[in-house]
Amino acid sequence: MKDEDIITLVHQGDLAAQDFLMMKHKTLVKSKARAYFLIGADKEDIMQEGMIGLYKAVRDFRPDKNVSFRSFAELCINRQMITAIKTAGRQKHIPLNSSLSLNRPVYEEQEEQTYIDLLESVEETSPEALLIGQEDKHWMEEKIASALSKFENKVLSYYLQGKTYAEIAEMTKKPEKSIDNALQRVKRKIEKLVVKEK
Repeated sequence: MKDEDIITLVHQGDLAAQDFLMMKHKTLVKSKARAYFLIGADKEDIMQEGMIGLYKAVRDFRPDKNVSFRSFAELCINRQMITAIKTAGRQKHIPLNSSLSLNRPVYEEQEEQTYIDLLESVEETSPEALLIGQEDKHWMEEKIASALSKFENKVLSYYLQGKTYAEIAEMTKKPEKSIDNALQRVKRKIEKLVVKEK
């Protein structure tokens, strides 16, 4: 059956048809969620917003409007995620909004070098460049390590290993919100260090 036909069943009160559509298009929500970042929240939160958008699409879709359900669902999912991001960005969230993305360019004129590049090793062919790069890296690592608390250093280390908020929370025996707060503090401290050294 086409999605549009299943929607007709949903509008007739068929909850199984609704569940089927929600599960079928969950991957669409996941793919859309990758493009967004919700301040002070985890990826699961933006996924939840996307699922709300999908639910609204299932509820509000009208087959007589000459548009496919998938296109309508994409629109509803995007709108819901954007609304959540705008809500999180209101004035009461100023402290959270002033944080720094590790993927942000260090210098405006050099967009290719990001803050995370300062923390990762750089592949160089020249032994001299490699030695200087290593010295710079060690110097920056020491500055960052001394600026951060023991907990923040541990959280940053796990984050740079690619661990999710949930995994870091489990490993440190702390709530996910504490992990998010720690990373926000880390980002602000790194930004201050870089600005001071410019």
